[in-house]
Amino acid sequence: MVVTGRAVLLALLATGAVAISGQIGETVTYVAVGLVVLLVVLDVALATSPRRMRLTREGETSLRLGDSASVSVLVGNPTKRRLRGSVRDAWPPSSHSAPKARPLRVDAGERRRITTTLTPTRRGDARSAGVTVRSVGPLGLAGRQVTLQAPWTVRTLPPFHSRRHLPGKLSRLRELEGQHTAMVRGQGSEFDSLRDYVPGDDVRSIDWRATARNDGVVVRTWRPERDRRILIVLDTGRTSAGRVGDTPRLDHAMDAALLLTALAGKAGDRVDFMAYDRAVRAQVKASGKGSQVRRVVEAMAPLEAELVESDPAGLVSTILSQGRSRRLVVLLTDLNTTALEEGLLPRLPLLSSHHLLLVAGVKDPKVEEMAAERGSAAALYRAASAERTVSERHRISAELRRMGAEVVDADPEHIAPALADAYINLKAQGRL
Repeated sequence: MVVTGRAVLLALLATGAVAISGQIGETVTYVAVGLVVLLVVLDVALATSPRRMRLTREGETSLRLGDSASVSVLVGNPTKRRLRGSVRDAWPPSSHSAPKARPLRVDAGERRRITTTLTPTRRGDARSAGVTVRSVGPLGLAGRQVTLQAPWTVRTLPPFHSRRHLPGKLSRLRELEGQHTAMVRGQGSEFDSLRDYVPGDDVRSIDWRATARNDGVVVRTWRPERDRRILIVLDTGRTSAGRVGDTPRLDHAMDAALLLTALAGKAGDRVDFMAYDRAVRAQVKASGKGSQVRRVVEAMAPLEAELVESDPAGLVSTILSQGRSRRLVVLLTDLNTTALEEGLLPRLPLLSSHHLLLVAGVKDPKVEEMAAERGSAAALYRAASAERTVSERHRISAELRRMGAEVVDADPEHIAPALADAYINLKAQGRL
C-alpha cells in the first residue's frame, strides 16, 4: 500500500482536530481519525490491481557511447476498470534514464506507451531493473504499487572516435597501390601489370622477355598483396584498467583496434580479433559476410579490464594455436617494463619466429609533462620519477624492436592513426 499527498494532508487535518479535542470532545476526534483510515483503506480497495497489468517492450537494443537510445514499455490493462496512477521504468544509474517517473492512465482493455530515453556513460550491457506501476484509488488518497519485470537489454558500443581518420588512411592505401615505389617486389607484394620503363624505375623490375618482344624497355609493376591475415589481440589484464585522461587505457586501445580493423578490411586483408588476459574473453574470426567492424564492436562492448595479471605464456600459446600460416599479430597492451620483461620478452622469439609482431601501447602525456616540471623541489622529485618512467618505456620499446617486433607508442589522441600508419608502412615495405 502507498499513500499520496492528499492522505497526508487529510491526516494533518485530523491531527489538528486532535489538538483542539479538548474543546470538541474525544468522540469527534476518534471519528475524524477513523474516517481518515476508512477512506484510505477504501481507496486502496477500489484501486485497480497493478499486478494485472501486462507489459511488453519495444525499442533500440544498441547505441554508441555518447549517443541516446529510446526504449518503450507498453502497459496493457486487461481488467474492466480504469487504472490511474504513475509508472517508473528503472534502469542502472549509468544509463541516465529520463524521465524518471510519469503519470499513467490506462482505460479498461487499452494500452499506453511509456518511452524512456537512455544516455549511457559507460560501455556494456544495461538491463532494465523493472517497471514500477502505482495504481491510485478514485479518491487519490492511497493505492497499490508493484514492480513488474519487463526484461530488456541495451548494449552500449565503443564510440569509435578514430573513424574520422579512416578516409585519410584509405587515401594513403590507394596511393600505395598506384605509386611507382611499388615497382620493387617485396615479400608481401604480388605482380600487377607491365608498363614502359621510365627513369627512376628499379632495374630489377625490368622484364627482359617482354622487353625483347617490344621496341622499348618494359618493367613489371607490383602491388601490395591482398587477403593477408591479421590478428588483433587486446590485452584485458590489470594494466589495461589504468586511466589515461578520463578514459581507461582499454578504451583507447579499442579505438585503435577498430580503426585498424576497418582499414585492413578495406585493403582486402582478413582480420581476426581476440581479447585475452588469463583466458580468451572475446574472439571474432574473419568472415567474408557482413561488416567485420560491426562484429568486433559487438564483441568489445561488454569487455572490462580484469584485475588480474595477464598470462603471457597462455597468450603466446593461444596465438600460435590460431594457425600455422604467417600473419601480422598486433598486440595492444601497456608498455609496462616489469610486466613485459617478466612476461612477453622471454617468449617473444617463439612468437616472432612464426609471425610478424607489432606491439602498440597507449602512453600518458601527463608523464612527459611532469618530466619537464622544474618549478619547485616537489616538482623536481616528480620530474625525476616521470623521467625514469619515460626512460624505461623507451628502453623496453628498443628491446622489443631489437627482438624483431614493431612498436607503436603514442598518446590517446595519436595511438589510432599511428597504428594505422604502421600497418600501411608494413604494406609499403612488402613485409605484410
